[in-house]
Amino acid sequence: MSELKGLFYPRTPTGKASIVPPVPWHYSGDLITLEYRTDPAKVAALMPEGFELADEDPGALAAIWADWQSTGDDPGQLLDPVRVQYKEMFIVCRCKFQGKTYTRCLYIWVDKEFAMLRGQHQGYPKKLGSIQMSRPVVVGKAGPRLEPGGTFGVTLAAFDRRLAEGRFTIREECESAGFVNGHPMAHSRWMPAIETDGTQSLNEVVTMSGFDVEKGRCFKGDFDITYFDSPVEELLDIAPQEKIAGYWHEIGVSWRAGTTLARNNLA
Repeated sequence: MSELKGLFYPRTPTGKASIVPPVPWHYSGDLITLEYRTDPAKVAALMPEGFELADEDPGALAAIWADWQSTGDDPGQLLDPVRVQYKEMFIVCRCKFQGKTYTRCLYIWVDKEFAMLRGQHQGYPKKLGSIQMSRPVVVGKAGPRLEPGGTFGVTLAAFDRRLAEGRFTIREECESAGFVNGHPMAHSRWMPAIETDGTQSLNEVVTMSGFDVEKGRCFKGDFDITYFDSPVEELLDIAPQEKIAGYWHEIGVSWRAGTTLARNNLA
C-alpha cells in the first residue's frame, strides 16, 4: 500500500488528482463591495452558539462580487486559466467571538468546484452559483471606465433562479473599501457524523487572515441592490433597509493556514 497524498480527495500516490492544490494559495482580484444595513435581529439569528453581534452598527452587511485569479506556488497553474479563474458572491457581517471582533461570511456562491471545496476547508459556507460582473475597459465602448460615472452591473443566480442583482456607479477615488469586511474572518467548520443522528464529526470555530496583502485602485460610489425569492435561499431576511456605500477595488493576498479558536469534534 502506498502513502496517499493530496490536501483533499481524491488522494492518490502523487496527489495530482486532488481537487485542491497544496497551500499556499495566492489571490488577485477585482471586487465590487456594496455595504448596507439590515435588521440586526435577522443577522443575530444566523449566529451559531458562542457568537454575538458587533457592538457598533450590528446590522451592517457587505454584499461582495469578486472576479478572482488564484494559484498555488506552481507557476504552471497560471498557464492553464480554467484551473485558476473563478467568480464568487458573498455576504459578510461583523460579529464577536470570545470578546474579539471578526468578519463572518453568512452566505457565499462560487462558480468552480475547486473554489467551493477550498472555501469549505476554510469554513466558508460555499455553494455553486452563476456570478457575473461588468469588466472595466480602457479602450472602446463595451464597458465602464474606472472614472467618475463608470457604471457596473452585478448578478447572482443559482438553480436557474436569479438571487441578486445590483448596479454601482463610481463617484470618486478613495483609500479603502468600507468597514464591514475589514477584520480577520471567523468561520464554522461543520461535518455531520455519518450516523446523521445530530452529532458532528467536525465542529470547529476557526479564524484566518492573509499575508502579502497588496491593495490596488479603489473607487467609491452609489449603488442599488435587489434580492429575489427562492425556495432554497433566505436572502430576503437580510434585504437592505439602508444603503451605506459602494466600492470597486483591487486586492492581492496570499493564504496558508488558519487557527482553531474552539473545537467540539466527535470523539
